[in-house]
Amino acid sequence: MNIHPYTWIITVVVLLGVLLVDAFIIGRRPHVPSTKECLRYIGLYVGLALIFGLGIWYFSGVQYSLQFYSGWLTEYSLSLDNLFIFLIIMEKQKVPRESQQFALLIGIMLSLLLRGIFIALGKVVIEEFAWVFFLFGVWVLKAAWGVISDFLRKDEQSEKQGGDSALMKFIKARVPTTNAFDGDRILVRGDDGRRRFTLILFTIVALGTTDVMFALDSIPAIFSLTVEPYIVFTANVFALMGLRQLYFVLGSLLEKLYFLPVGLTVLLTFIGIKLVLHAMHHYGWDAKLGFNGEISIVLSLCIIVGILGLTAIASLIKTRRNPALGS
Repeated sequence: MNIHPYTWIITVVVLLGVLLVDAFIIGRRPHVPSTKECLRYIGLYVGLALIFGLGIWYFSGVQYSLQFYSGWLTEYSLSLDNLFIFLIIMEKQKVPRESQQFALLIGIMLSLLLRGIFIALGKVVIEEFAWVFFLFGVWVLKAAWGVISDFLRKDEQSEKQGGDSALMKFIKARVPTTNAFDGDRILVRGDDGRRRFTLILFTIVALGTTDVMFALDSIPAIFSLTVEPYIVFTANVFALMGLRQLYFVLGSLLEKLYFLPVGLTVLLTFIGIKLVLHAMHHYGWDAKLGFNGEISIVLSLCIIVGILGLTAIASLIKTRRNPALGS
């Protein structure tokens, strides 16, 4: 894709503007969003993503449009797994419901900034060293094994994920705090006149850094579908845009997606194999072995949609037969 610098600037300004407007609205009216409100925003963001993909189709062609839709669906589905950890973090730190929206939004904006850095570095590395696709493939396959391992020992993993990370312990030991929440305020003045941070700061840091750890798996995954940094970046932004609303809508429904970890494992395994095959095709190893290692973007999109659809159907059947799993 030939993306003009002005296009980059306009895209970044508009997308970040949407997030900032969202933050301003929340800042003016902290509240627990209703399901209707969340669904309205999710519909808006999904609609914008679909329109954006059509815009790419119009200006750059169907191939790049399909790459965007595949990347967006992949990032969106992988983001669902983040919500399990977000729920644990919120419960562990006892974040008031009316403060969770603000914490989620700022944490997501922080992770978006760090993801942008990862995407830029990933593009540079890929252009210089094609063999890095082998490493990406192995990394994603390792992530797939991690997802299914966590699923098989869910209780143990939940306890582990709920604890403070080394970074959080480091910050808590050195930053003066009030040891309480105060709405969506990050900094307040104490009785002694000194400014102190509220506990929401640690929640924001925990959410942002946790999401970045997930990005170490999802960004290599999307590079298997496209190496265009513009598509990688916008697909990540649109996936993160709806994450806050999904948190409140799916918070009680995620348990009903019983086979989500299994579906994500299959999805990551497919992507890991695709990365390895792409690297083999680059060096001509697949031709020497008598096959074509490149998987078309159309087939990739069909496989991704099929995996997600089967995961949802299997989960629905499982929870209907055993309602206790979804409670």
